[in-house]
Amino acid sequence: MQSTRLESSINENIVQEEIQLLTEMLLEATRKMTSEETFKKIMTLKKLADNKKYGELNTVVKDLTKEEMYTVAKFFSVLPLLINIAEDVDLAFEVNYKNNAGENYTGKLKSAIENITDNTILENINVVPVLTAHPTQVQRKTMLDLTEEIHSLLRKHRDIKQGLINETKWRNNLQKHIEIILQSDTIREKKLKVSNEITNVLEYYNRSFIQAISALITEYKNLLKENNISLINETPITMGMWIGGDRDGNPYVTAETLKLSAMKQCEVILDYYVVKLENLYRTFSISSQFINVSDELKNLSEKSTDVSEYREKELYRKSIFYIKEKLLNTKNYLLNDIKSENIYLTTYEFEKDLEVIKNSLLENNGEVFITGEFEELLNVVKIFGFYLASIDMRQDSSVHEVCVAELLRSANIVKNYSDLSEKDKCKVLLKQLVEDPRPLSIGDNSKQSEQLKKELEIFRTARILKDKLGDNIIKQSIISHTTSISDLLELAIMLKEVGLVGKDFARLQLVPLFETIEDLENSYEVMDNYLKLDIVKEWIKDNKYYQEIMLGYSDSNKDGGYLSSGWSLYKAQQKLALLGDKHGIKITFFHGRGGTVGRGGGPSYDAIVSQPLGSLQDRIRLTEQGEVIGAKYGNKDAAYYNLETLFSAVIERMNSDKVELDENLYRKITNAMDEIVADSYKTYRKLVFKNKEFYNYFFEATPIKEISSLNIGSRPASRKKITDIGGLRAIPWVFSWSQSRIMLPGWYGVGTAFSNFIRKDSKNLSFLQELYEQWPFFKALLSNVDMVMSKADMGIAKEYSNLCSDEKTKKVYNEILKEWNLTKEVVLKISKHSNFLEDNFYLTQSLEHRLPYFNTLNYVQIELIRRARQGEIPDSQINTIHITINGIATGLRNSG
Repeated sequence: MQSTRLESSINENIVQEEIQLLTEMLLEATRKMTSEETFKKIMTLKKLADNKKYGELNTVVKDLTKEEMYTVAKFFSVLPLLINIAEDVDLAFEVNYKNNAGENYTGKLKSAIENITDNTILENINVVPVLTAHPTQVQRKTMLDLTEEIHSLLRKHRDIKQGLINETKWRNNLQKHIEIILQSDTIREKKLKVSNEITNVLEYYNRSFIQAISALITEYKNLLKENNISLINETPITMGMWIGGDRDGNPYVTAETLKLSAMKQCEVILDYYVVKLENLYRTFSISSQFINVSDELKNLSEKSTDVSEYREKELYRKSIFYIKEKLLNTKNYLLNDIKSENIYLTTYEFEKDLEVIKNSLLENNGEVFITGEFEELLNVVKIFGFYLASIDMRQDSSVHEVCVAELLRSANIVKNYSDLSEKDKCKVLLKQLVEDPRPLSIGDNSKQSEQLKKELEIFRTARILKDKLGDNIIKQSIISHTTSISDLLELAIMLKEVGLVGKDFARLQLVPLFETIEDLENSYEVMDNYLKLDIVKEWIKDNKYYQEIMLGYSDSNKDGGYLSSGWSLYKAQQKLALLGDKHGIKITFFHGRGGTVGRGGGPSYDAIVSQPLGSLQDRIRLTEQGEVIGAKYGNKDAAYYNLETLFSAVIERMNSDKVELDENLYRKITNAMDEIVADSYKTYRKLVFKNKEFYNYFFEATPIKEISSLNIGSRPASRKKITDIGGLRAIPWVFSWSQSRIMLPGWYGVGTAFSNFIRKDSKNLSFLQELYEQWPFFKALLSNVDMVMSKADMGIAKEYSNLCSDEKTKKVYNEILKEWNLTKEVVLKISKHSNFLEDNFYLTQSLEHRLPYFNTLNYVQIELIRRARQGEIPDSQINTIHITINGIATGLRNSG
């Protein structure tokens, strides 16, 4: 769910009215599609859900026939979706209203800029949301398109109320789209391909990102002018992307998908430019008979092939025609390799021609013409260039090692590289990188393994794309499961093979990803020794003295639990930021956050303003995954708001006074957190990795098996055959706990750890309460636990536990319930709250709207799973279970 901090809805009555309207239309559509008897059962279930009579509701569900199950599942999965749309429409109205009325809200850019004490923090600021293809997007693209249509129609409802639009036509159109949703397949029948993921995510650019980012850049420039801040930084926000380049655990990502990702981006943005230029051509009918033009513009217009006699005095139109023609030639070259003399070799050349038009207008009192579409075009060219997002490459360190071992063996340098000690590995690798400029794969490559060929080909493709589209199309290569210096140097060897790395240059930055608790704890030592290497100093110099480090939230959480993950990440950032100072460089962080708290999710604003002081060095990147992309960036208003709060949070964190804490107080806080977190880690590990029944409980009392067969991404659910919890990917792990409503990764171990700490000393409770009030990190940590527990339902979780085949396995639920009750008690005690979400009115209202309906889906899902496991449902009807998974994820607004 988006990080909404607009404290309340403008008009809760209107939201309720629109939810009621959509519900009535959905009921009408359902009535048409089913028998009267089934429809009556749906009405009964809805009434029981509204009145929270879940015991009676469960009895009705258990008596439903197979056919009735499908209809009920469909109805209750669509209803939360429609409620989400109503809430998103209200959010868009509220954002626009408060912006236009000049009202303030948390995360407003105006406040962040006005409060700056040192303007230099803005000189190199770069905030980068990175869109990934993690398999948590449950909705089909078809459903996303229909959702957008209904959103657009509902935006007009307030005009209907004022009689500005024909109500009958509007209602018919809205009813039509709701009926289409009800009659469309909610779930994909075939597994997504990487090409589908690329196409799907690029839809968000025309839908929201391009307009939202341009509008935010315009606001940013205006605020700088208003506050007399003079600086040149034209890319404070850019975009990143993993899709097509992230091959960690995904065998379907290849050189072809990398090329496809880049070329599709190129096509989308060039098409956008062409449309904008066509619009400007129609608009700029300015005649030189009435207004002067610059000499540069005259020269530009003389190059135009638009020689119509009607254009003799319309020099702006002639110039725009020339630019568009040259851009079309450029498109033909970039996409089809058809080169002509009249093309733009760089974005700068394109931008320079547009600046000729801009400067001519400014010189002749035409400032007003630069606003609107022309200003948007200028902003977009600076931000996006000839592609939309920089593509990250990512691979597991073990794959790099296997490939390098093969290269060294085939070159007769080392026979058994993997058997060497870490010290000897580094010695061999550094010799190849520093002393021998030749690639290892000289000569006959026909005997190379398929894996090595594939890896080298994708790096070759990266080099070709960088040469063609510019270095920034691919800037980072990320190493999953980095544990040593050799992991980084192995990647360097691979990059050297294709000319992307040399002893004094690096055209790609080598980015380590530290994921587990142990890896985070060892990250300082690994990076300290790595940064001491002379060749690494040259690489970093080539990257303007920046070194990025990626932090893994998902795996550290699965490894050690929520508190342990959060604190380990916090301490790692503190230490690594100081390491940058030690080596005279800037360490920047890439936060691999998921949508849920169990994967580092939660409100982005809170997460950023609670980062350790000094850890934000100009740049920050963070992943946006799966259904979170749709929730935060599904329309331009939501996108603007979420990007604004993200940007503002970074400015506010960098602007914070770096006040040194009292040394004794700091030591006390650190000692307390270390003690609490160690206890939490122990409690979590005892359940997840030491309880012999836990593995069976997870696989029987959650829908993990059903989720694994759901077509929600191109990547497998695990890197290998699942034989233990450690082999499971973090995403389906969190997704499963969300579906079964325990939300275990977001809170387990918190209750025991804090309770034990409080019991040790009567003063410890007040100490923790003080930390909650005064330390942003601690407050964000506990607030996320509060939020995730508000979505949990241990009564529903109990029903899932009844799916377990024996009583010993079922008892795991009792252990989890005990910890849940303890956690609830202690979190409310520390925050001094009586209930969850006490200070989050928006989410309280939002859950109130949707909760009864996705609760209903849980009961339907449980009964369907029970029947399927007993062989009462044919494989052809497993799709109904998938519909319930979709609906619950839609209601929760975060899947994994």
